[in-house]
Amino acid sequence: MHQSDADRAQAMKDLAAQLMFKVEEHGDRFSLCREAGLPTAVHGDNLSLEEAEELLETWKLRGFHGG
Repeated sequence: MHQSDADRAQAMKDLAAQLMFKVEEHGDRFSLCREAGLPTAVHGDNLSLEEAEELLETWKLRGFHGG
C-alpha cells in the first residue's frame, strides 16, 4: 500500500519538526532550513517531496536530533 502524496508530505513535515527544521511549502516544492544548534544554517531549497524526505532521513540516520 502506497501513501498518498498528502500523507507523505505530512509525515515529512512531522519528521522535520522532530529534527528542528522549518518547512516552507511552495506548491509541490519545499524549502527546509535548520539553524538550531548549528554554527551555520542548513538549507534545502526548491526540493521535491522525495528530495525533502531524503534530506531529512539523512539527518535522522546521522543522529542529528533536536534538544
